[in-house]
Amino acid sequence: MTFLNHLISGISLGSVYAIIALGYTMVYGIAKMLNFAHGDVIMVGAYMSFCATNYLGLPAIGGVAVAVVVCTALGIVIERLAYKPLRQAPALAVLITAIGVSYLLQNAALLIWGSNSKNFTSVVSGKPLQLFGGALPVSRVTVVTVAACIVIMVGLTLFTGKTKMGTAMRAVSEDKGAAQLMGINVNTTISVTFAIGSGLAAIAGVLLCSAYPLLVPTTGSLPGIKAFTAAVFGGIGSIPGAFLGGILLGVIEIFARAYISSELSDAIVFAVLIIVLLVKPDGLLGKRVSEKV
Repeated sequence: MTFLNHLISGISLGSVYAIIALGYTMVYGIAKMLNFAHGDVIMVGAYMSFCATNYLGLPAIGGVAVAVVVCTALGIVIERLAYKPLRQAPALAVLITAIGVSYLLQNAALLIWGSNSKNFTSVVSGKPLQLFGGALPVSRVTVVTVAACIVIMVGLTLFTGKTKMGTAMRAVSEDKGAAQLMGINVNTTISVTFAIGSGLAAIAGVLLCSAYPLLVPTTGSLPGIKAFTAAVFGGIGSIPGAFLGGILLGVIEIFARAYISSELSDAIVFAVLIIVLLVKPDGLLGKRVSEKV
């Protein structure tokens, strides 16, 4: 049962990575921007949920709703103020700006909430589910996290494939200029993309801190980097790829921590990424796009 315990833990952690990676892949797939401040939006979402439940007395679902609303608005503000002026700028300028926004959010959190860690109360309560006659306990946080990840992945797939805004997003992803000529509001489409990605970051932050309950201003940094790794692993720009990459990354990390070395688990995760990209540079489900001249 130890193996199954580790497998379930890996799928649970990987589901959190997958939700974050879906935000990364949405933004990159449509806006062609790497938003490295995404991990810190996770942290903001967790703090918003913490404040809503501990200071305002809202129930857990209310805390999640507050976190989603605040992070959605924050994503739109970040895009409008930091990234919109850089649409035609070199990629390096966007990258440096993203790092600057990341440090801004971290230091703002440090000023507001201090450096002391907060004990985050899980938004999912109840006794663990007892499988195989109690030999395999599964926490309710794990069940909710995996279910949320699957629902979000399916929802995003349907949204991008079946709705008018989803069609606009795919058009902007293919060619911003041509999409604008066809009457699509590119600015609104990109803002909606950032809003969706940031809302997903809030959900991921709440679920992450429900499973690992210590909350500090740097909570989202490493998970954000790993989720970006998961998006690249699965094929950045692909929604199923982000889901698959997140799950595999979580499983690899937990098994490496359990059977090899807890100190080397992160290094092993990134080593696996390097090997996969050497064999398949576009990621597991990524598609090679040929340049037209």
